[in-house]
Amino acid sequence: MKKLLIASTLLAVSSMQQAHAWGQTGHRVTGAIAEQYLTDEAKAAIKQLLPNESLAEASTYADEMRSNPNEFWQKEARPYHYVTVPEGKHYHEVGAPEEGDAFTALQKFSKIVKDVTAPLEERQRALRFIVHIIGDLHQPLHAGNGIDKGGNDVKLEFFWDDSNLHRVWDSGLIDRRQLSFTEWTQWLSEKITPEQAAAWNIIDPLVYIAESAVIRDTIYPETERLSYDYLYQHLPTATKRLQEGGVRIAAHLNDLFKQ
Repeated sequence: MKKLLIASTLLAVSSMQQAHAWGQTGHRVTGAIAEQYLTDEAKAAIKQLLPNESLAEASTYADEMRSNPNEFWQKEARPYHYVTVPEGKHYHEVGAPEEGDAFTALQKFSKIVKDVTAPLEERQRALRFIVHIIGDLHQPLHAGNGIDKGGNDVKLEFFWDDSNLHRVWDSGLIDRRQLSFTEWTQWLSEKITPEQAAAWNIIDPLVYIAESAVIRDTIYPETERLSYDYLYQHLPTATKRLQEGGVRIAAHLNDLFKQ
């Protein structure tokens, strides 16, 4: 019985840990792209809050702290990485659960980062969360359908290794190319046209959520064995979401820090 309990606990922890979005590489790409679209005002404000930290580094903080035993990280912050939008519904129809979600957390942290009377440590954490959450909302399975834990329950093989759909979108598609986040950033940044940057310059997270929910319903595979065909079909979508996420992180921060 004791061994069974330990195994169940480890499985639960493993499932929660799989809920990261984009993985380290993807999040850093969104942060690095965002830095290219910041206004001078935003750059100055961010440098004051995080004097020795890039947005690429800040972007992964919320995932890296998940093992911190502090109650904030073990209870309060856990729902801040995703939203739930059942198929055929819109977020505004279902709203957030009592414990909150990525949408409510983004609102909360946006207020904190603008509050010059708040402790510096809280404002720094809020800024890091903002960068992370906007990245999360651009990963389609972080607008989950409420049925399969954002694709974590969809077990499959990805290039002949056991995986699940969420993990494929977190890191499998991106890491398959074996590029560093700086290489990805350079390649993707060069492909963003001025027209696209202007069109993506949106600060409404409801737009990000609606887009992700629509994409989410198109990425469930018909087979349990995914390899080159799935990569060919969906990597362009994943990389576009990284580009959009980066531009929108900047848009949000520019709006927060404008005079």
